Amino acid sequence: MNALLAPWNTPFKLPPFDQIKEADFGPAFEAALTEARQNTTTIAERNEAPNFANTIEAMEQAEAALDRVAGVFFNLSGADSTPALEALQRELSPKLAAYQSEIMMNAKLWARVRALTPEGLSAEQARVLELYQKMFRRAGAELEGPAKSRFAEIMQRLATLGTGFTQNLLADERDWSMPLTERDLKGLPDDVISAAKSAAEERGETGHVLTLSRSLITPFLQFSPRRDLRETAFKAWVARGENGGKTDNTALALEMLALRNERAKLLGYENFAAYKLDGEMAKTPEAVRALLMQVWAPAKAAAEADATRLTEMMHTDGINEALKPWDWRYYAAKLQKEMHDLDEAEVKPYFGLDNMIKAAFDVASRLFGLSFTPLDVPLYHADARAWDVKMGDRHIGVFIGDYFARSSKRSGAWCSRFRAQSSMGQEIRPITVNVCNFAKPPKSQPALLTFDDARTLFHEFGHALHSLMSDVTYGFISGTSVARDFVELPSQLYEHWLSVPEVLTKHARHVETGAPMPGSMLKRLKAAENFDMGFATVEFISSAIVDLDFHTGAVPNDLMAAQAASLAALGMPNSITMRHASPHFAHIFSGDGYAAGYYSYMWSEVMDADAFEAFVEAGDPFDGETAARLAKHIYTAGGSKDPEALYSAFRGEMPKVEALLKGRGFGA
Repeated sequence: MNALLAPWNTPFKLPPFDQIKEADFGPAFEAALTEARQNTTTIAERNEAPNFANTIEAMEQAEAALDRVAGVFFNLSGADSTPALEALQRELSPKLAAYQSEIMMNAKLWARVRALTPEGLSAEQARVLELYQKMFRRAGAELEGPAKSRFAEIMQRLATLGTGFTQNLLADERDWSMPLTERDLKGLPDDVISAAKSAAEERGETGHVLTLSRSLITPFLQFSPRRDLRETAFKAWVARGENGGKTDNTALALEMLALRNERAKLLGYENFAAYKLDGEMAKTPEAVRALLMQVWAPAKAAAEADATRLTEMMHTDGINEALKPWDWRYYAAKLQKEMHDLDEAEVKPYFGLDNMIKAAFDVASRLFGLSFTPLDVPLYHADARAWDVKMGDRHIGVFIGDYFARSSKRSGAWCSRFRAQSSMGQEIRPITVNVCNFAKPPKSQPALLTFDDARTLFHEFGHALHSLMSDVTYGFISGTSVARDFVELPSQLYEHWLSVPEVLTKHARHVETGAPMPGSMLKRLKAAENFDMGFATVEFISSAIVDLDFHTGAVPNDLMAAQAASLAALGMPNSITMRHASPHFAHIFSGDGYAAGYYSYMWSEVMDADAFEAFVEAGDPFDGETAARLAKHIYTAGGSKDPEALYSAFRGEMPKVEALLKGRGFGA
């Protein structure tokens, strides 16, 4: 029997990864879609008057098989893709979009959902009903005639384009590499050299190669004294999705922008950003721009001051040219050494991957009483590992960590889930996964992280906790199913505990000797926390502004010309590039998730800076009372209430941008 459709008699009902075959997915999707359609038709055709149980609760269960199959498929497509999975994804994307439009535009189903009122419902049920009705309206349920048909066509085409964008980007990242000779390796730390060797082995090559994995190319740009190689590598990195030929993403992105704009106008919105932000905390494009520009001015000033110093250092080296983007990281590393006596190669041995995983677990234990026990179970890749997560004696979920870069994995870092939490009728606990792209060391050598890598690990684990600790009735609002500009709060807030001195003292231990990080190094690390923050902030805000401009102004005819115009209007420094150039801006073009929403990291940062201040005010980063409020109102609450209500319940009131400016070193 198809392993995806058979009962999963596995520990914690994990997917039976060792039994699933690629050939199972096509038939499993067909069967699951058929079942979902039948279930939904039954709900829509019921003769009895609609109520919450026979309509909303029934819909919550209607797609159980589809959710199960899709949960496995899309996680594998991102983390361990194959040509067969990619081909199936191209086939499935428009089919799934068509199915979704069919459900949302089912007039009888919408009539039942629309007829319901919050009278007599619990607070959580009323919230779910509100969000269901909003979802239907935003998916075109109230459209008629040609507009209704056109909306469905747009959604199918957008699904196809988003899949194509993602797969083109993965192909560009997978296909590019640069062999490194012994001469080319000079100046690189031992762990970077080891990672380059592992990258070659993973590709079936000998020697050392540089790839477009961020965890490999970033340290190369920091430490390679070869300016010519840095230039070649950097240009390849920023050209992803813009190389011409069949993997070029510029035409796909332009078509997506046009279709999104048309979609928004069909629903009565001025532009896609107005449509997208209508359901977010920010509410309007104007509010987003106001926040970004308030931070832009001090960030740009800091970056320009740093650029002057870096240029002087480059001229001292005899390079009498303008500072280029491929120079910045190299001279910034030198400046950090000069200002803070910090050398990344000296620091990394204290940030072993295993120690940082233990640190993230330990913080969760101290804050929320969680424990993590390793599981010996089949997973989808040999590099992945799993833990049974408990709160006291109660099992609350399974956590999977998949940390190393490989050619079958898309770039970046993310949190996803194979199964969402719910407790309607029976308790269903989540299966949550963190996927990262850290450089994999040769066998028998420990994996070392940069401080930024460790921050990424804590960030994604904050998302995982939001999913694992979820304690609501309905899967529709469980875990990370919240407003996009609220979802980054639990993750960015969790990053703060990495910098807590007692956490570093306990877990930042040398991977070979086990010795704790010296006190002097710890002080230098803390002092350098906001080093190069102007650069990082300019990188981010420029990307967020381009995203906002794309989705508020006229649909561009030339993607790169429109990007250049936005950057010119912003006054973008020549020596810094966007963090994500448009042809590889997966956040906004691999799907709608962060489209007109890349700003959300900064919106959430206003809250996370203020939220951690609650522990500072309590005088203890592990204050029990504050942690209990945080768990109740943020980590376990999912989308059960409006995000402003959740945050205000934790903190008393909404914060102002000054907390963010202070946290980034731009304010008093």
